[in-house]
Amino acid sequence: MYSPAEVARRYVETGKSKAALPVGRMLLLGILAGAFIALAGGSATFAVSYGGRLAGAAVFPAGLAMVLLAGSELFTGNCLLVIPLLERQLTWGRMLRSWGVVYLANVLGAGSVAALTVAAGTFDGVYESVVATAAAKAGLPFLTALLRGVLCNFLVCIAVWMSLAAQSVPGKLAAMYLPIFTFVLCGFEHSVANMFYLPAGILAAGRYGVAAEGLSWASMWTGNLLPVTLGNILGGCLVGVVYWAVYLRRGRRA
Repeated sequence: MYSPAEVARRYVETGKSKAALPVGRMLLLGILAGAFIALAGGSATFAVSYGGRLAGAAVFPAGLAMVLLAGSELFTGNCLLVIPLLERQLTWGRMLRSWGVVYLANVLGAGSVAALTVAAGTFDGVYESVVATAAAKAGLPFLTALLRGVLCNFLVCIAVWMSLAAQSVPGKLAAMYLPIFTFVLCGFEHSVANMFYLPAGILAAGRYGVAAEGLSWASMWTGNLLPVTLGNILGGCLVGVVYWAVYLRRGRRA
């Protein structure tokens, strides 16, 4: 396996390559990542309904496994682009361009899966849970959503970091599994997952005629995605800044 110092050095080039992708390719890969996370979220919905939160936490890591191994661009993981930025190998413009394009693409991918699964009647047996989950997320206080977003993406970026240390597929899967399991079990908030859960809840409420006070397209953004996204940025960048400071900052190179 690669040492943390080696992962840090290698990620400088990895991050530069990610940020240099043509917009069209970035969009397509971002749509795939949003769809992968959404499909894992859909599966976790059934797992929670039938087996509780522990079962949902056990299933959800499939999303990041698909993101990492199938090749795609995930906004939350790309918060680590702060590493090549601090190394002056990436400009603010390039980093923000990547974040913006990938975020939009993740919305499209996750939202499309939400629409397709609800339209297909996938949640016929668990629609009340789908709506209740979305309503609870949309009703979080701003600070609560923000802090849960920080904690979530701290763990997601640690999972990505650990997977980069492994040199085999089984190693990558084993490395990323427990941090993702942990964030789901703790109920932390992941913006891309919520790009699925919230639209699915809104659409399911309409399809099945379920009352969901406070759940709307507006509250999806203001009540959840805005604070959670900000929290995800803070949590992910914290991981990147710490590892940059320890292993890459001038005078501390290992």
